[in-house]
Amino acid sequence: MNTESVSEPTSLTSALRERLREAIRASGGWLPFDRFMAMALYEPGLGYYANQNPKFGQMPAGVAGQGSDFVTAPELTPLFGHTLARQVAQALTATGTDELWEFGAGTGALALQVLDALAAMGRPPRRYTIVDLSGSLRERQRQTLARHADRVHWADQLPEAFEGVVLGNEVLDAMPVQLLHRVGGQTGGVWHERGVAQGEGGALVWAERPTDLRPPLDIEGPHDYLTEIHPQAEAFIRTLADRLQRGAAFFIDYGFPEAEYYHPQRHMGTLICHRAHQSDDDPLADVGDKDITAHVNFTGIALAAQDAGMSVLGYTSQGRFLINAGLLEVAKDAGARENAMLGKLVNEHEMGELFKVIALAPAASAQGWQPLGFSAGDRTHRL
Repeated sequence: MNTESVSEPTSLTSALRERLREAIRASGGWLPFDRFMAMALYEPGLGYYANQNPKFGQMPAGVAGQGSDFVTAPELTPLFGHTLARQVAQALTATGTDELWEFGAGTGALALQVLDALAAMGRPPRRYTIVDLSGSLRERQRQTLARHADRVHWADQLPEAFEGVVLGNEVLDAMPVQLLHRVGGQTGGVWHERGVAQGEGGALVWAERPTDLRPPLDIEGPHDYLTEIHPQAEAFIRTLADRLQRGAAFFIDYGFPEAEYYHPQRHMGTLICHRAHQSDDDPLADVGDKDITAHVNFTGIALAAQDAGMSVLGYTSQGRFLINAGLLEVAKDAGARENAMLGKLVNEHEMGELFKVIALAPAASAQGWQPLGFSAGDRTHRL
């Protein structure tokens, strides 16, 4: 076992720290990183998404009283949700459904924007169900969506069978990943799974064990290589495919197709933490007080969907998707501030290129229509 000490953070809550130590002891002294990440983010009452601390907003802690850690597209401007609603309206019609489902709805900003826009189109859904594990965020969502209270419902998990249009904005990146580390070159290197153990004084430390797990592609080159694999996100997609009887699903997130994700030059992986609008690469520090994410391997998502019987309706950049769906028309009367935010959504050096959109549908719902968002610039062939 190889270990590398990490200094004991002062902001780590004692309760979460002790819970993690108990889990490490119960696992024989070594906790796989995906289990550590799941506890750090979702441990009831203690994990990042399960505690009461503010997370979403345009300003960092100490500025305008927000105290947020990061901003997502719906918090930047309602133009995002109003444009996405045009795609949603088409998908509802094409699939003959009248329900919406959203995973990880955050503050409820996206739900509000979509519901407001659909109502303005005369196309309000019969029901809008939010699947969210965070009790504190649910309460904020209820406040945000008060004027749509007759349509909005909450669920802890998917039912065994359902239909409708599914939305997930920055959801896949928050699903726990496994870390793989190749030490040495391509021919002589040894792959390890990276996990977490206890060091001196109970500090959390990295610990690695040899493993038979491998990335989906061979990594060229003689250098050490750290990366992630995404079994939980892919399992989620397979579950969705098993239960979504009719409809379509749209996932928006930052990530790459497989060939870019596992490029030899991306030797430090994509794991990143967010706090107070700053990023760092140390998930063992300030556990429970900051977000932990990894970029999405969209090829893995597409293959998991296809293996489970779903079709890929399209895949492209966020910027291209929004423009195809009518963002410029939606924004024709926008003021200077909204136009500046529009630029953040579509410009390549902002969110426009790093963020991608993938659409999936059961085979029976994939025939006879093309989603607006992929009418030009579809990159499915590059997955």
